Amino acid sequence: MSTLETILSDATSTLAAVQTMPELEQVKAKYLGKSGSLTEQLKALGAMSPEAKKIAGAAINQVKIHVESLISEAKSRIAKAELEAKLAEESIDVTMPGRTAGVGGLHPVTRALERIEALFSTMGFAVADGPEIETDYHCFTALNTPPNHPARSMQDTFYIADSDHVLRPHTSPVQIRYMEEHKPPIRIICPGRVYRCDHDATHSPMFHQIEGLWIDEGISLADLKGTLTQFFRSFFERDNMQIRFRPSFFPFVEPGVEVDMEWENKGGKIKWLEIGGAGVVHPQVLRNGGIDPEKYSGFAFGMGLDRLAMLKYGVNDLRLFFENDIKFLGQFR
Repeated sequence: MSTLETILSDATSTLAAVQTMPELEQVKAKYLGKSGSLTEQLKALGAMSPEAKKIAGAAINQVKIHVESLISEAKSRIAKAELEAKLAEESIDVTMPGRTAGVGGLHPVTRALERIEALFSTMGFAVADGPEIETDYHCFTALNTPPNHPARSMQDTFYIADSDHVLRPHTSPVQIRYMEEHKPPIRIICPGRVYRCDHDATHSPMFHQIEGLWIDEGISLADLKGTLTQFFRSFFERDNMQIRFRPSFFPFVEPGVEVDMEWENKGGKIKWLEIGGAGVVHPQVLRNGGIDPEKYSGFAFGMGLDRLAMLKYGVNDLRLFFENDIKFLGQFR
């Protein structure tokens, strides 16, 4: 038996036994690959005379065409078998009940926001909103943080090239705009998206913040503490929760305080958790909003809405709120 006949006979029996596509690819390479047996036969033509090359070349091509036909048949056979196996595996039992449409639900941050708005509305606060792309003036200068003020670095944000606009780092500009358009008494909360150059398990470059402002005659830190105490007790459903103030610096309030809430109380040993910043509105901020600081005073506070939602629902990674994992979000339906 000649070499070509041996190759054809071997290919016929081998391809008839192939059962999977990976096996077929290996067999194909054995005969038609760069080092395949038929390829080697074609390479050998270079050493033959023109007459012998013509005869041998025709014979090799005939065998090659036959092998390619066998490979095509094997490929069709394997594909058909795989399809039949898949259809048998995925067969539908028409007696089983059908799948119902999925039921959506509110995002946990939205749930927390709606609860917060409802609680503050019972205390007489309205909800105010404003643009997310803000002027440098409303974001910083009007809040007693002029250009080159070191406190600006605490709220580094995204600046828009060749413009005096930025993505707001807090919702405080809403307070300024509201003061410019309304006269006291003013009692508002300002929830919304804000932007800063942070990104880790507890920070995101885009997050949600809620701020509050109350301006009237005779407003003091006592009103601030009473308001926040009532809010935290209602939001976390703990009637005896305490909060405390620690002195701190914020350019738009004087005095300024860090707000801590009582997170655990085991045998009188309290675990405090910092939750936001607040203080009495700085007189210059009142002037910038068109309000007389000799007649009116007020307080302002700011908290991370996402952090409140994390604490409310026991979530330990802020990024889970923004990854759109249906399994995670489905827990809050």
